[in-house]
Amino acid sequence: MSDTNAPRPQGFDTLAVHAGASPDPVTGAINPPIYQTTAYQFKDADHAARLFGLEEVGYIYSRLTNPTVAALVSRVAALEGAAGGIGCSSGHAAQIMALFPLMSPGKNVVASTRLYGGTITQFSQTIKRFGWSAKFVDTDDLGAVARAVDKNTRAIFAETIANPGGYITDIPALAKIAARKGVPLIIDNTTATPYLCKPMELGATIVVHSATKYLTGNGSVTGGIVLDSGKFDWSASDKFPSLSQPEPAYHGLTFHPALGAMAYTFHSIAIGLRDLGMTMNPQGAHYTLMGIETLGLRMERHVANAKKVAEWLEADPRIDFVTWAGLKSSPSNKRAKKIVPKGAGALFTFALKDGYDACVGMIKNLQLFRHVANLGDTRSLVIHPASTTHRQLSDEQKIKAGAAPNVVRVSIGIEDAEDIIADLDQALTAATGKTR
Repeated sequence: MSDTNAPRPQGFDTLAVHAGASPDPVTGAINPPIYQTTAYQFKDADHAARLFGLEEVGYIYSRLTNPTVAALVSRVAALEGAAGGIGCSSGHAAQIMALFPLMSPGKNVVASTRLYGGTITQFSQTIKRFGWSAKFVDTDDLGAVARAVDKNTRAIFAETIANPGGYITDIPALAKIAARKGVPLIIDNTTATPYLCKPMELGATIVVHSATKYLTGNGSVTGGIVLDSGKFDWSASDKFPSLSQPEPAYHGLTFHPALGAMAYTFHSIAIGLRDLGMTMNPQGAHYTLMGIETLGLRMERHVANAKKVAEWLEADPRIDFVTWAGLKSSPSNKRAKKIVPKGAGALFTFALKDGYDACVGMIKNLQLFRHVANLGDTRSLVIHPASTTHRQLSDEQKIKAGAAPNVVRVSIGIEDAEDIIADLDQALTAATGKTR
């Protein structure tokens, strides 16, 4: 029998406006305050001891927790269906923080070959300094993914909509492999946002975001979010001692048995943020909170514009191919209908038949587009990945990542689609000497 008194689940746009915050009880202010403070007054010595001993939830120091950041994390957790999470200083920080409770020297993460160039560099180079490593695998080859997971693997990592090419990841298929192998699936949901996809509903354990992108939506701050589903059994094996074994820094507290679904979140705060300090600032969190209020409206427009632009580009004789997964010609089209049924996002690439020099010339002549190393703004943005975001990669890695020399990445904004198309048309004409 159903519980007739159970609260009706709220819709996405309602949660985007209200989740994680309520009017200030003292002033009545309806926007969450910016708690610009480093520390918080304890009630007494016993109160302080309980907070430091993780016996009571509260605020100690803003490197660990801050009410403005907590409101933001609660809002994104509500949108993603997560048990809890943390705010970080950037999307890159969020990736390290996501791995931190899971990894130790000698352990590895199995990662998709289709990732943002900076992530590939972080995983292939920087994490070696921690004694970690990454195995890069084409996630379309599920057998290869399964074979890559060995006794030292501690996670599988992929992006919902891969940057730069707009490739759609088969999250349920990867989730089945991760579950069979006893490791969590980490999904970067930055380019899809929870409006287009909720990876945890498809089997992901952990979701990361660069809040710098669509969540904020206007290119004003950097930030990252790490979210945990609360459903993974960290004690099912000896693979995750940080969560399943006593922690010396907390008098032998064992996070998972003691904290259950919140074990990963509390470890990320009490150990990760405490010692790595990759903390989100409250003013940045406030900007992102305000941005999320219009996330659903913006993503509708982003997707609608992306469809118009991608279809126009595909029909242009100066263009070799377009990777937007919403196109019927895309190899990812069928998968997109399953993974991102509301639309294939607004980030994709297209290749110019006239090659590298034409790409450079087109970007030089664009007027409405902004040439920047970012995505997810209200503005339309453009970049040439091979010479910028993916510059550090080998030629083979660039091609695997969808960043060949004749490829341009666009992040389609919410301007009038006709104006976006007109700008592309005149820039292509100037770069190639050919009209449509």
